[in-house]
Amino acid sequence: MFPFVLLRRRTPRAQQVDRRARWGILLVAISFTALWQYQFWQTSLPVWRLALAIVFLVLADVLSWSAMRVLGKQWRVDAGLNAEHELVMRGPYRIVRHPIYTSVLCLLWGTAFILLPVPLILLATIPALIGTEIRVRIEDGLLASRFGKQFDQYKRSVSAYFPFVR
Repeated sequence: MFPFVLLRRRTPRAQQVDRRARWGILLVAISFTALWQYQFWQTSLPVWRLALAIVFLVLADVLSWSAMRVLGKQWRVDAGLNAEHELVMRGPYRIVRHPIYTSVLCLLWGTAFILLPVPLILLATIPALIGTEIRVRIEDGLLASRFGKQFDQYKRSVSAYFPFVR
């Protein structure tokens, strides 16, 4: 979460905001809350799960820092567009359209592989994916309304938040 706290800049007021995206945030928060409901301290952690957790957590860190740096003043909690908003297609945005959401999912899975048995990881993932999908569709709609054909072409060539999955 450090990139979001440390790189937070004063952003100009958005011209267009869609607060429905907050439902997506709520669903992702429910997923993170579910992680802490299992009595993880009563089980041992196999090495493969720890290794997988480290991979996901490092990936989450790299994606969040790099995406925040590229976005700069355009980043905001609510789905919105600034007057001088640009369509960012560089850095991690060359691989996925929403790398911050990818990083949140990686953070969820990295933490989950440390705390939960695999069936519960899948269960915790469901509201996170639904929440992410809500946010992606709302943000894609905003970007399409501003950038039109340029965004449509970008959307066709770059997957939303899972690399190479359309």
